Order: sequence, then C-alpha cells, then structure tokens
Amino acid sequence: MDVGGVLLIVVVIALILFVGTVLVRSVRIIPQARAGVVERLGKYQRTLTPGLTLLIPFVDRLLPLLDLREQVVSFPPQPVITSDNLVVSIDTVVYFQVTDPRAATYEIANYIQAVEQLTITTLRNVVGGLNLEEALTSRDQINGQLRGVLDEATGRWGLRVSRVELKAIEPPHSIQDSMEKQMRAERDRRAAILTAEGTKQSAILTAEGERQSQILKAEGQAKAAVLKADGEAQAIQKVFDAIHRGNPDGKLLAYQYLQTLPKIAEGGSNKLWIIPSEVGEALKGIGGVIGNVGQAAASGAPSPLQTAQDGAPGLDQPKPTITSGKADSLEEDARAFEEEASRPSELDAEAQGILEHHARRPGSDDGAV
Repeated sequence: MDVGGVLLIVVVIALILFVGTVLVRSVRIIPQARAGVVERLGKYQRTLTPGLTLLIPFVDRLLPLLDLREQVVSFPPQPVITSDNLVVSIDTVVYFQVTDPRAATYEIANYIQAVEQLTITTLRNVVGGLNLEEALTSRDQINGQLRGVLDEATGRWGLRVSRVELKAIEPPHSIQDSMEKQMRAERDRRAAILTAEGTKQSAILTAEGERQSQILKAEGQAKAAVLKADGEAQAIQKVFDAIHRGNPDGKLLAYQYLQTLPKIAEGGSNKLWIIPSEVGEALKGIGGVIGNVGQAAASGAPSPLQTAQDGAPGLDQPKPTITSGKADSLEEDARAFEEEASRPSELDAEAQGILEHHARRPGSDDGAV
C-alpha cells in the first residue's frame, strides 16, 4: 500500500471520530426533575427542560444539571446564647427547592452553603431574644421566623424555603439536672394534691355513709319505739278492760295490793324499801276481809274473798283456802302490820323536829310550816 492510501485511511478515521464527537456533543437528554443551563460562547443562552435537545458543538456548553426536587439539608449543632446568658446547642433542618435554575446558577456561587450560614445567623438572632424556657416551648414561633427570613433572602437566589425545623435543643448538663429536679418536684406536688383530693373525697363519702346509717338507725329505733309503745298501750288497755269487765270490789283489790307488795322489794340491789301511804287503807280493808274470812270459816259458809275472786273474770289468781287457825294468824299479822305502819317513823320525827325548830326561829312568820 502506497503512502496516499494510508493517508486516506487516516483522514477517513479522523472524520468518523469528528462526526461522532459532534453528534455526542450535539444531542443531550435531560432527565425528569432536572434542569440544565446552556451557555453559547460563554453567555447564558437558555434553560433546558426534561427531554431530548440539540446543541451546537463547540459553540454551546451545557452546565451541570440542577435538581429541581425539594431537598433536605441537616446542619450540625450550633451554639446559641439565650437572653438569660445560657448556651444551648440547636440542630436545624431546612427544606428548600430550586425554582429558578438560572438564578441558582448565576446569583449565588454555592446556595447550600449560603442557606446554612443564613440559617445559623438568623437562628442566633431569634433565639437570642428568648430565654431558655421560651426557647424550649416556642419552637413553632422560632420555625416561623426562620422560614420568613430565609424565604425572603433566598428568593433572589432562585430558591424557595418551604420549612425550617429545630431538630434538637440541648441545654447544658447542669441546667438539664435542674430541670429534671423541677419536673420531679412538680410531679410530686401533683401527686400529693391528687392524694389529698382522694382522701378528702373518701372522708366525705365515709361521713355521708355514716350520716345515712345514723339516720336510718334512728328512724328504725323510732319506729320500734312507736310499735313497742303501741303494743304496751294495747296490753294495758286489754288489762284495763278485763279488770272493769270483772267488776272487782275493794276487798279483792286490797288483797291483790298486799300480794304485790313483796315484788317491790325484789332484787339484790334494793337497800331501802319505801312503803306507800296507801298501805294503811289497804290493811284496814284486808283486816275486815280477814275477819269475815275467819267468821265464814267457823260457820262453814264461803268467804267474801272467795266469792269476789270466783266472780271476777280475767283475773287468773289462785283461790286461797283459809282455815280458822290460819285466818286468826293472818288477822293478827295484818293488825300488827297496820299498827307498825301507823307509827311515826324516825324520818317523820326528824322532819317534825326540823319544822318546829324553823317555827321557833326569831323573825319567822307565825304559822309558817
């Protein structure tokens, strides 16, 4: 092969490589959610959208593609001084999106670094006007102020800041210990208050229950007393009616009166037995009855006492059988008891002496008893 043929082959190969390079640099495919800036002879020419596009080789130059999706950038913790001179460490997260590829390319050299530095300075300005308590409880307010400042400053850079979030606010360890003690004391106080409220409610309910119990008990006792009184009244009324239906005479009543007297002295604790004043009249009546009983026993006729007891219905008393010897003994005992009852006792003599002494005192009224 001569020199001309070799030279022709080299020219053809170079032409093929040139055509291939021109084709590669002329045809570009832009992916979805990407944008490209084209410079023609070093000057901004146009912004490429997603799809197939043709460029003029060696005249047009495509800059690196820009991501049009919303981006999330987390910045490292930054020390911030609050208004009460406490240093807190704050982590921030910024959500932004490129809306103008041309401005993002020509208005700012590194928009991510610019957003970071602007966030740090704005955060220090906002948190510097708040104390620690407000900084911990006002995250929404801080986020809103940061977003407003960043959105206004980054608008001319072709960016849109959608959200700014404080990821963490870490006070010094000494302040954290104090806050934990404060929270523990607050929880203890609330627990004590709840315990006191529970004790109070328990005492109120207990008192209310006792009051209701006492009321019901008193009502029950009142009803029982009424029923008992009604029963006693009915019993007394029945006895009264039975006695009046039997129509007893005075002699029978006197005899019953004497039988009742021993029951008055029953009981081991009785030290004094007071004899009623009516016992004399009863003894007089019983003396006459006993005399009649003795006479009737001598003659063999029924005694008036037996006749009265036989004719008195409703009185379940046993019928006494009195012989003449027993009648004389009973009559003598009744007369002795009547004489003993008519005798003035020592208490009557002492009372009479006090009255006479009072009557002899000078200045006392005549006839004063």
